[in-house]
Amino acid sequence: MDGLSASQAGTGTEHPTMRAADVVANRLYESGCRWAFGMPGGEVLTLLDALEKAGIRFVMCRHENAAGFMAEGAYHRTGAPGILLSTVGPGALNGINVVENARQDCVPLIVLTGCVDPETAQTYTHQVLDQAKVFEPVTKASFTLNAGAAHVIADKAVGIATEGRPGPVHIDVPISVADAQATGAGGLRTPALPMVPSPDALVVAKNALAAAERPLIIAGLDVISPQGADCVRHVAEHLGAPVITTYKAKGVMDERHYLALGGAGLSPKADEILLPLVAQADVILAIGYDPVEMRTGWQNPWNPQTQVVIDITAAPNHHYMHQATHSFIGDCVQTTAAILPDAPLNGWSDDAVAQTKDALAHAFPKGDTWGPAQAISICQEELPDTTLATADSGAHRILLSQMWTCTFPKALTQSSGFCTMGCAVPLAMGAQIAEPDRTVVSFSGDAGFLMVVGELATAAENALRTIFVVFVDASLALIEMKQRGRQMKNAGVDFARSDIAAIGRAFGGHGVSVSNADDLRAALSKAQAVDTFSVIAVEIDKRAYDDAF
Repeated sequence: MDGLSASQAGTGTEHPTMRAADVVANRLYESGCRWAFGMPGGEVLTLLDALEKAGIRFVMCRHENAAGFMAEGAYHRTGAPGILLSTVGPGALNGINVVENARQDCVPLIVLTGCVDPETAQTYTHQVLDQAKVFEPVTKASFTLNAGAAHVIADKAVGIATEGRPGPVHIDVPISVADAQATGAGGLRTPALPMVPSPDALVVAKNALAAAERPLIIAGLDVISPQGADCVRHVAEHLGAPVITTYKAKGVMDERHYLALGGAGLSPKADEILLPLVAQADVILAIGYDPVEMRTGWQNPWNPQTQVVIDITAAPNHHYMHQATHSFIGDCVQTTAAILPDAPLNGWSDDAVAQTKDALAHAFPKGDTWGPAQAISICQEELPDTTLATADSGAHRILLSQMWTCTFPKALTQSSGFCTMGCAVPLAMGAQIAEPDRTVVSFSGDAGFLMVVGELATAAENALRTIFVVFVDASLALIEMKQRGRQMKNAGVDFARSDIAAIGRAFGGHGVSVSNADDLRAALSKAQAVDTFSVIAVEIDKRAYDDAF
């Protein structure tokens, strides 16, 4: 039976009777899950008990939205689905933001919510709403657990969340069902094998690629894995093709490599340099490229009538952000390997690629004077090469995403598709929980940081050593720049300065404010030596981002 146990093959008859909640928890443990994040309530106590009994540690957070990002942070380090646990009503709805973020950023997130029993809901109104209907449009699937099919629902949830293009799956758990006796456990079917398109179609694409004189690669979400990174590097070197990535895929090609051109789609400065190179390419190989991260400049950035565009993704093109000459749905690594020409290509005969890389380097200078650019440069210099970084949404994210050099996949994590504020702190915490000995740093603006400041209590309780770098300018800088650009009156974008460093100390961490390069270097050195988390408030001017990106 190919090494599968009877339960994995689909019988489940060897397992003793257990609660429906135990069936779900055990299946998640089998999938590699070791942490669940959330805020409990009376309606999910059985689920919480089941998770702990199965060997999945529950991390109590201060808000469900942050809990979901912590779950994502852990997923990026382990590869196992993240778990968000929330109680009925307001608890469940608090997580909607992060669930939609998971859908757009292709994060396999299992969302477990408690709910009132259906018969009770007919004559009871307190905190009662149709949670399954609420989650349906922001998930790949939404189930209501029942004891008779608990093992089937749990197995489907894992499969749907992880296969194809990953995403969130919701399971609503009625109070009585969680405690109800159920039979069956384990995986019910053999996981799907990688799929490669038909040989005839592959030959056409292979011949087109073999004739390329100016090949170019655009890599995205579907290949951010060690296997994907190996594939992209090998193909780039075999073709002599420069590699542009989305921001989520930064590091899938070591950005120190001479063919690596870094991320695109958010910075006007970068796109003004990269898009002309895209226009010069005669064959464009898009490997796992999902344009959900890209802005308007990347709508139809090439012409499939005059350029050969080979699009290899895990899901069909229903976005219409671009079109392709050849479109393949399947395993990106296997399909790309199948169309790779037998003989290496010489790539670009001129120095266009080198000139582009040089132009990018000079477009975002490190900065000789104090400001966000200099602070970012110092952080990269002072922290280990293995550092994991997270970025919140805002002006600093655009600059950081261009300046931060990623040498491996997922070295920098951010909310790319949904682009939501308040993500950097919990993303970093989830990664730190999964890898406690790794240096992890989050970059936030003061507004985004204040949205999730309560999670510093979670960091303290879990003895995390995460470094939280906060750019303090008392302004929604990116929105203020847009407002000023439209010659509108300053309104609703500036706010009072908070003592961010003192907030860090109040929660039991190391907190320090810096306003020059030497103090920042000292703060980073101290942050790597202390046994608690650190909050470094980087004080900058409100206009510090003008012309930065």
